[in-house]
Amino acid sequence: MTEPMIIRARIPAPVADVRHALTDPATMRVWLAEHAEAEPPARFGFWGRTTPEGDAPHQRLLHADERTVRFAWLLDGEETTTELTLDPDGDERTILTLSQTHFDFQDVITGKSIRGVLQTYWCQVLTNLAEHFEGRALTPMQDYTSTDLRVEVEIEAPPSEVFAAITESESVTSWFGYPIEIEPYVGGRLAMGGLDNNPDPATVLELEPGRRFSVDWGDSGIGVWELAGSGGRTRLTLVQSGFDEARPPLAAWGGFLSGVAELRRFLEVPNWQPVIME
Repeated sequence: MTEPMIIRARIPAPVADVRHALTDPATMRVWLAEHAEAEPPARFGFWGRTTPEGDAPHQRLLHADERTVRFAWLLDGEETTTELTLDPDGDERTILTLSQTHFDFQDVITGKSIRGVLQTYWCQVLTNLAEHFEGRALTPMQDYTSTDLRVEVEIEAPPSEVFAAITESESVTSWFGYPIEIEPYVGGRLAMGGLDNNPDPATVLELEPGRRFSVDWGDSGIGVWELAGSGGRTRLTLVQSGFDEARPPLAAWGGFLSGVAELRRFLEVPNWQPVIME
């Protein structure tokens, strides 16, 4: 088995409040899943359209105390283990460390197992948790029952600023949390990891300042960012098409959506810091 995947997140709330959010069913239904049940130590589960294999609760609580929640989660026939550990970062902020077993990056690339979505799934979920405590409207999460990706969000920034944030390499690298290099012209390259490190970059298809940006991701399809707005606000629509519907790139979509959540925060939150830590 590979080493557990580790994700660390900044949550703007005291440890006790975050701990409550991890096992309170009503709060779980806000930031985690459509449906949730929790009454430690007897019951713990969450399910629904935005949960991988969310037809029913497939979790089993293993341990819970004031700083830790650990549960088994059956995914693609394997019992994985998820652990969330809380550490105070001052009086009003918590560093949440998530450990997830049975994650293999090859499953991201091949789509062979639903476990390949776990990294981007948890990035979506933990960003939602932070935005819940910030009192912000949450970014829609990936629907794992659908083969369509179309999401609309409102951003409190003019279209010119949003367009710059999604097409300028330095800005995209900041809010996406990973080096991205973009040649901002039609036919230009978009390289995850940078042009020197990516032998198969995506291609810029359309670039209409303040209105539209589209990218050909190869096997993952074509991504289109459409912008419309006035009065200092933008409606951003993200659409993905042109992929193999028998094996939709769910992990990549989760990455896009967690990125959109952080894009909104990048443009809206004073003294912005990303939720997901390096």
